Amino acid sequence: VDNRANMKQPMMTEREGEDRSREETQENGRLVADGLAEKGQKPGPQSGQVSNGYPATSPQSPGETGAGIGGPPRTLVVQQTSLEHPRETWSKKIDFLLSVVGYAVDLGNVWRFPYICYQNGGGAFLLPYLLMAVFGGVPLFYMELALGQFHRSGCISIWRQICPIFKGIGFAICIIALYIAFYYNTIMAWALYYLLSSFNATLPWSTCTNAWNTASCTRYSFTDRNVSWNNASISPAEEFYTRQVLQVHLSPGLHQLGPVSWQLALCLLFIFTVVYFSIWKGVKTSGKVVWVTATLPYVVLLVLLVRGATLPGAWRGVVYYLKPDWTKLLTTTIWIDAAAQIFFSLGPGFGVLLAFASYNPFHNNCYKDALVTSSINCLTSFLSGFVIFTVLGYMAEMRNLGVEHVAKDAGPSLLFIIYAEAIANMPAATFFAIIFFLMIIMLGLDSTFAGLEGVITAVLDEFPQVLAKRREWFVLGLICVCYLGALSTLTYGGAFVVKLFEEYATGPAVITVVFLEVIAVSWFYGTSKFCRDVHMMLGFSPSWFWKVCWMAICPCFLLFIIASFLAFPPEVRLFNYLYPTWTTVLGYCIGVSSFICVPSYMLYHLLTTPGTFKQRLLKSITPEAGGAGGPHRDIVVNAV
Repeated sequence: VDNRANMKQPMMTEREGEDRSREETQENGRLVADGLAEKGQKPGPQSGQVSNGYPATSPQSPGETGAGIGGPPRTLVVQQTSLEHPRETWSKKIDFLLSVVGYAVDLGNVWRFPYICYQNGGGAFLLPYLLMAVFGGVPLFYMELALGQFHRSGCISIWRQICPIFKGIGFAICIIALYIAFYYNTIMAWALYYLLSSFNATLPWSTCTNAWNTASCTRYSFTDRNVSWNNASISPAEEFYTRQVLQVHLSPGLHQLGPVSWQLALCLLFIFTVVYFSIWKGVKTSGKVVWVTATLPYVVLLVLLVRGATLPGAWRGVVYYLKPDWTKLLTTTIWIDAAAQIFFSLGPGFGVLLAFASYNPFHNNCYKDALVTSSINCLTSFLSGFVIFTVLGYMAEMRNLGVEHVAKDAGPSLLFIIYAEAIANMPAATFFAIIFFLMIIMLGLDSTFAGLEGVITAVLDEFPQVLAKRREWFVLGLICVCYLGALSTLTYGGAFVVKLFEEYATGPAVITVVFLEVIAVSWFYGTSKFCRDVHMMLGFSPSWFWKVCWMAICPCFLLFIIASFLAFPPEVRLFNYLYPTWTTVLGYCIGVSSFICVPSYMLYHLLTTPGTFKQRLLKSITPEAGGAGGPHRDIVVNAV
């Protein structure tokens, strides 16, 4: 082993000096002797090759072969790390798990899963949901954790070590993450507005005597049976949401958004300030913040579940939520919705799992992590259904209507109108409003931390010489870009923009990107090679089930979702506004603007690579020898 400026040279010449040599080596590496097998660690898949794609070096001098040492020759595996920019790691394993759970469990678990479940036959929906999770969602989740942990790179530079021509996938993922940041945090700004408005003895969305209320406002409660509810009635909660928070009545549509709401602009500024100071130092800080943001929602969910279960009519909502309609299984809609829900719930393809796993120790059991966190995510979705539908049953009882008439809204309206109105009619309404909207903010913050960390890790790994020591400034610039990009969602017609981004900017684009990712890993990089990488990390290879899923089932699973989007384009509607045709064209342009990075980079790589076309093509699909090894990469050296 050469004696370089940033490495120590472990030498072993005599048996008596063995202990001292071990101590010196462990200062800048990890020494594994013949007790390696007992610890369950593997030195590598074959001689001459070690982890992360670095070649092994074998000593040539006779003095290093064990001659002169009593007993049989011994094999040492020394992992040495550059001292200049060591890669950051999680402080504790629980920080990583909470971060992944916080990322996977987001607002969609609270509002989308319950709505999709009852819309597709209640309990009958759980069968396709579980099948799609087992054969599609969890294998993708596991694959991304393993890729990130082995290659220790973000979603851009990792492709040098897998299949360089697909590097455009990383750029596409970063653009998609920016689009999400443009609209997702606005929903938290709405929740913050509600939270601040909750600090009143009488909640402002519980009465019809405010300046923003209209003549159609109808307040209905158990204490006032003289008021009847009809189709023309509008609840005070709906008018507070549409006329005071969003002020959407002042905008005729996407063609005339109107000015920015300064109240929402201040709320969003506060949200992004919290985000910045949570992630500016890396996973060391964000890993501590998630102790609050990832655990508090579960406490609030349990409190709201207990409260909802004691409300009159709660049983009606639960029955409506779980009563199976087995005939729905014969329709394609239930399978499409199940596939889309598990995909967007677990969240592979957004670069987050790659980034989080890249900060893990090399031999961390990411297989167990994938099973645990994905199970928690699915159970949380199921639990949220009870929290939502006990309240919907209460609302149906209060209005003397069927649950299907109360639960007609999906998305944010389910939280900011239906649930907010139910809270306003509960005893101790102020307390429950505060904890509910605090929970909404916490659920959103976790996902924002994760989404931006995926972008930050990708860019810092791609340009380490420029940005490695300027992380704080880069994060500040990124936050500013996200805030400026979100200004259009803060206008009077901002809710229309949020819906447009939600429908077109992320869905089809990210699914197509993940489809290409699976193809690149399973067919170009090779499933057998990927399994050897996993074996090197964990000490065991993935079973045939995972191999079949990665090679065949997952691509078919993703193609099924893509085909459903193309075959059944959604009719986008918000409140009474039906999106015109030109907005559909605009939406697809936004979606294509991120995906276009993939073919553009393929063309760029083929044109800039020297050699004949055949040589260029072969080099483009062959992992680079040095990988993405920046100054933060681990270096592994074999010495015999």
